[in-house]
Amino acid sequence: MPVLAQLDWLVDDAQLLAECRHNHPFALLGHQPLESGGWVVRVWMPEAERVDLLHAGQTIALETPHHPWLFEAETAQDPGSTYQVRVLRGGIEHVAHDPWAFRDEWMGELDRHLFAEGNHHHIWRRMGAHPVTHHGVAGVQFCLWAPNARSVSLLGNFNGWDGRHHPMQSRVGGLWELFIPGLAAGEIYKYEVRTQAGHCYQKADPYGFRHEVRPANGSIVEALGAFPWSDADWLAARDSRNPLDQPIAVYELHLGSWLHGSADQPYIESDGTPRPPVPAADLKPGARLLTYPELADKLIPYVKARGFTHIELMPISEHPFDGSWGYQVTGWYAPTSRFGTPDEFRAFVDRCHAEGIGVILDWVPGHFPKDAHGLAFFDGAHLYEHADPRIGEHKEWGTLIFNYSRNEVRNFLVANLVYWFEQFHIDGIRVDAVASMLYRDYLRPDGEWLANEQGGRENTEAVRFLQQANHVLFEHFPGALSIAEESTTWPMVTQPTSIGGLGFNLKWNMGWMHDMLDYFELDPWFRQFHQNNVTFSIWYAYTENFMLALSHDEVVHGKSHLLHKMPGDDWQKFANVRALLAYMWTHPGKKTIFMGMEFGQRAEWNVWGDLQWDLLQYEPHRGLQRLVDDLNVFYKSERALWGDDHDQFGFQWIDCNDNRHSVISFMRRESTTGRWVVVVANFTPQSHSHYRVGVPLPGFYSEVFNTDAERYGGSNLGNLGGKFTEDWGIHGYEQSLDLCLPPLSLLVFSRDEKRSQELAAAGL
Repeated sequence: MPVLAQLDWLVDDAQLLAECRHNHPFALLGHQPLESGGWVVRVWMPEAERVDLLHAGQTIALETPHHPWLFEAETAQDPGSTYQVRVLRGGIEHVAHDPWAFRDEWMGELDRHLFAEGNHHHIWRRMGAHPVTHHGVAGVQFCLWAPNARSVSLLGNFNGWDGRHHPMQSRVGGLWELFIPGLAAGEIYKYEVRTQAGHCYQKADPYGFRHEVRPANGSIVEALGAFPWSDADWLAARDSRNPLDQPIAVYELHLGSWLHGSADQPYIESDGTPRPPVPAADLKPGARLLTYPELADKLIPYVKARGFTHIELMPISEHPFDGSWGYQVTGWYAPTSRFGTPDEFRAFVDRCHAEGIGVILDWVPGHFPKDAHGLAFFDGAHLYEHADPRIGEHKEWGTLIFNYSRNEVRNFLVANLVYWFEQFHIDGIRVDAVASMLYRDYLRPDGEWLANEQGGRENTEAVRFLQQANHVLFEHFPGALSIAEESTTWPMVTQPTSIGGLGFNLKWNMGWMHDMLDYFELDPWFRQFHQNNVTFSIWYAYTENFMLALSHDEVVHGKSHLLHKMPGDDWQKFANVRALLAYMWTHPGKKTIFMGMEFGQRAEWNVWGDLQWDLLQYEPHRGLQRLVDDLNVFYKSERALWGDDHDQFGFQWIDCNDNRHSVISFMRRESTTGRWVVVVANFTPQSHSHYRVGVPLPGFYSEVFNTDAERYGGSNLGNLGGKFTEDWGIHGYEQSLDLCLPPLSLLVFSRDEKRSQELAAAGL
């Protein structure tokens, strides 16, 4: 037959296929029309001994006139996509559909256009690996962006990890596609990317929805959209209100070191079988990582009992090295498999919402690691990163910087943000190391950075990326939290993008954190010379929407945990921590503390250890934990402490100048209800039995919080439940309170309106 005559171009193309250098397999494989009429079916089957075509009840033996692996036969009718092939290879026979029979483009013209301009907010619905049905045949559709590659093949158990078997089809826009019938969720795969120079890389899927547990690094096919969520009311309520008008107290934690399980007691699956522990050589002997279901059972009740409104998870996107704490991400679209499956993480979030707890994730768009299976030099060129290390590399961290000027790269990140909110129902993000994104000279000596187009140090591409990310986020999820860890004085971080701001709605107050830790580390006698550390933050408290944070960065690398930063004996250390936390909770701004601070962890945080839970057998640690519990209850119930967090009306100094005694006093106020409270803090171990504080109205002031209470481990000094005002003018007020200030303490007073009116009526 003429079709079986040897054709030079087919010989050449077959050789390119055999060498994994062909970028257009649909040009010759599958069902192809003939100029003379009729059709030819060509099947690429490396190392097969025999291939038969099965169609319409017929069996046709295929021949190999052009290459031993290129099987073909002529048919009178178009077999479409419904034919199958029977293959004998290595003495094993099997029947399957032919991948190259499914020729439809997966990524449509509109998808390609939006992706190319950086505005496809749901690009993950096309990129990656998707279990789908084409022409009645179930399988997995793969789609990859690798515009500089010479060829791309799929690798997996389904082809013996041999890239010669499944070459992908090059499409417009640097896309590569292939549908493999018969595959399903759970299949492990990688892409074999061959560069123009002939080098061959094995890459995990940048859009992979699940990955193997490290040290393995393959991607795993995962179906989306089938989880039975039960948090519709939570999401509706969240997106109908402004989070800045709510109390926010965040418990920051690292899932892998909050608590460990016993390797002798594995997690039991629903079918009764034990789950093999995740290998982790650096954990203490006999320990194992908990699973998402176990963390839901243990962590969520704990956080609820403490009264926090949110948890913040240090990065849980897939990452290969535990020691990076999750900040060197390789799997941007996948929750780490260390703790279980994506659906188990969804169930964790759903459970948080059922218990009234929001979920914030650390998100790291500032850099990525150089791991060979990751994004670095992805298709033989600097695709996701800059080619010039002066703008493309963080040498101090050993990581690469995203090329924010490239639309498709920016799209990858912006869509990733939408993905986590849409697919996992998270409530907020904290963007790590924003300053490293904003400045081209960040941690770079002179001569090792490039100026921007105006000759400045600002990274204008990163600015535009952050503005786009926040604009898109709030467009889709108006009640979300977007928190910047930005350590400089970059202006308008929390202002809307419409007026030139970066578009975050909160910024970590790094200045307050460093000032307060520097202050509290001082011997109390020296604090009188550093009163400015305590008071300075109010000068700029309303320039941004601030969140006060005592984070993980402050309890590692020789810095000591919070308790052991404090001077003095053990009693004074605990009293100092109680005073610091209470000042934090009464100071303007939302709140975040790191795990272990709530009960007085003594050892520095260790990513391979777990918290020192045994300390809770000791009363001082239990007392500190009770203080945090009560602070959160009091904070949430007292609108004056959060209702005007970001308005100057919400704060009024009474006296900030008594540095001789290291005492400060102020009011927190709320405009909607008119409520206000008086806060007095004594930051020395010296108590004061008659300390006078001016107040705006006469009456009875109840002592509603006292960090020196016995239940917290204090000396139990105080004001017997409250004090009446006296006609003694001070601090610009005609009335004042004569107070007892316990050592290293903070007190809160609230005017008892009913009792004050009764006293006024009685002429007292």
